Amino acid sequence: MTDSTQTASGHTSSLAHVSAGQVRHFRYYDLVMAAFVAILLLSNIIGASKPSYIPLPDGRQWAFGAGVLFFPISYIIGDVLTEVYGYARARRVIWTGFAALAFMAFMAWVVVSLPPADGWPGQASYEFVFGNSWRIVLASMAAFWVGEFANSYVLARMKLATGGRFLWMRTIGSTIVGQGLDSLIFYPLAFYGLAGWPPEQLMQVVLSQWLFKTTWEVVLTPVTYAVVGLLKRREGVDVFDEGTDFNPFGAKV
Repeated sequence: MTDSTQTASGHTSSLAHVSAGQVRHFRYYDLVMAAFVAILLLSNIIGASKPSYIPLPDGRQWAFGAGVLFFPISYIIGDVLTEVYGYARARRVIWTGFAALAFMAFMAWVVVSLPPADGWPGQASYEFVFGNSWRIVLASMAAFWVGEFANSYVLARMKLATGGRFLWMRTIGSTIVGQGLDSLIFYPLAFYGLAGWPPEQLMQVVLSQWLFKTTWEVVLTPVTYAVVGLLKRREGVDVFDEGTDFNPFGAKV
């Protein structure tokens, strides 16, 4: 069965409408997986430790974690994975990213814990950048796992419900759910009860981060359309999750 699918340029192309289990090999799946894991790790390593700010008209500063600029890109790639390759293959990538995060946290703990050689001046800097508390690490991993699976599940279900139409509605809708859960889980788990984090401020941060990440998704919607259209044309199929087992712990593709 084939579907006539509209591309980012407005033209239509004929793609084979298949269920996820009918395709066993894709040309670009491994490259998209590598991009997802790379952005996930780099946004946590490079961006998470530095706060920045936006100057407000009244002279105040609105602070934000620098990682928020790039971490939402992993959600966009997650949308691309589910839309192009299906939930089951996106599930494999999410677990790969989760394992990479776990190993990164373990490696950071080992490296920071090793005694520095005499005269090496970088230990304090290493501890400052890579010595996150286990509470923050576990909160980050839990938020990522729940948020990514919620994002992928909602997108796959909406694709079935809409017959593959309204990609913008599906990507934004799934991001609202996924990023909402991500922010709602991470900040309370990581900072609730700590000095300097009163409950009202914590909720403000949750809401602002949710809004910022969702806005990022909206702004980059044309890019999502272009990437999805390109990959579907190159792969030659449009995957629908008909008969897919949506258990996040499932292993079958």
